[in-house]
Amino acid sequence: QVLLGESGGGLVQAGGSLRLSCVASESIFSFNVMAWYRQAPGKQRELVALISSRGSTNYLDSVKGRFTISRDNSKNTVYLQMNNLKPEDTAVYYCYVETPRNYWGQGTQVTVSA
Repeated sequence: QVLLGESGGGLVQAGGSLRLSCVASESIFSFNVMAWYRQAPGKQRELVALISSRGSTNYLDSVKGRFTISRDNSKNTVYLQMNNLKPEDTAVYYCYVETPRNYWGQGTQVTVSA
């Protein structure tokens, strides 16, 4: 079983930045997909960004140009750099990996004030 530990969430003003980190309990080198999802109160969980084992990325339209996903295989870590944050980005952010089995992190709260 892969354990995922997220960090980096917090409270920030609109226009600010945060970097989320997700550390896996084993090597991520062969993981098919690593991704970040988010879930706001009363809304469904949605895919924010993903990165494949080959480094291909995809983003939710509303975060394109503001968020960047990256992975550091040497540190078993995937990152989400979030810039120019908006109040609508407020949510619990979850790390997800596909090994091909699927694993989720516990989530980290991101709150953006207006």
